[in-house]
Amino acid sequence: MIHNNEFLAKAQQLIEAGRFIDSKGWVPATSGNFSARLSDGNIAITVSGRHKGRLVEDDIMLIDSMGQSLDGKKPSAETLLHTSIYKRFEQVRCVLHPHSQSSMLISRLFKSALVLKNYELLKALAGIDTHETQTVVPVFANDQNIARLSAEVESYMDQNDPIHAYIIAGHGFYTWGKDIAEALLHVEALEFLFECEIKLYGVQLP
Repeated sequence: MIHNNEFLAKAQQLIEAGRFIDSKGWVPATSGNFSARLSDGNIAITVSGRHKGRLVEDDIMLIDSMGQSLDGKKPSAETLLHTSIYKRFEQVRCVLHPHSQSSMLISRLFKSALVLKNYELLKALAGIDTHETQTVVPVFANDQNIARLSAEVESYMDQNDPIHAYIIAGHGFYTWGKDIAEALLHVEALEFLFECEIKLYGVQLP
């Protein structure tokens, strides 16, 4: 399949994002998945099972807004979690999903939600312009049934204030942005804040 220039540009940005996130140790082995929405509504997304620190153009594929492959390649089993974010937030153009150690430890410390408040770095998250605020990062139980997990996330979002990210327990977290740069900024800021909370509250004893 011959891709247009917009797809190729987004693919290159996802490749660069993958290298940065991998350099921090936030996508070990072949974990995680990244995507970017194109102007026609289709989505560039990482092919299932590819190492995110060693991505090449062939590791990025094209799906439609429903998550169906448009080029014969196999998307991640978690594609529905990407498409549901795009469906909900018209302005979102990128979804990033690292499997970082800190997000997994946070899910051990905070069973249902982490409340981040009074951190200056909260201003790195879209729409926040003061440290005198708080944002909730909900934690959902891991589930291999992605449709069921997606429905749970959707239900939470229907009933609560807008969020910048959510954690899947023992798995990793999802965050998003108006473009790849903003989503990447969210990843970096949330990782720092997760580490602050872990150092503040320690680890649980068995």
